[in-house]
Amino acid sequence: MKSLFDADTHEEIQNRIESLTVESTPSWGKMSVAQMCTHCQKPLEVAMGSLQLGKKKLGFMKRLVFRIYKPLMYNDKPWKQDLPTVRDFIISDERDLAAEKAKLAALVTKFSASEDTTEWPAHPLFGDFTHEQWGKMQYKHLNHHLTQFGV
Repeated sequence: MKSLFDADTHEEIQNRIESLTVESTPSWGKMSVAQMCTHCQKPLEVAMGSLQLGKKKLGFMKRLVFRIYKPLMYNDKPWKQDLPTVRDFIISDERDLAAEKAKLAALVTKFSASEDTTEWPAHPLFGDFTHEQWGKMQYKHLNHHLTQFGV
């Protein structure tokens, strides 16, 4: 699995983001390309600690389910199309593509530059991830949505 901490992977993702245009349309889902760029910023912000999602006390069954699904976040298998979106990551208002692309590209670079970080915030649903898992998971999420828009 690729990781955003790899220089070649970082460059690949940046090139794919740059290739998005207002004509880019999704192969699945309801987001516009600008909304997708905004949506993709959110997990990066969570990983870097600049966005805290409401911590809800999870019951035993939910904790068990999240523990079972946690490896799917960063393994080699692509995510399925039309997965449910975390409520805090749903973007429903219209956005400016150029501005959102620039913000996303800057966040990707900032995240990639944190390759020496050893302490990461806990994910609000899945708990702790290792450095390697964060890098893979962020790549996997970006790849999922960039593929959704054909880049």
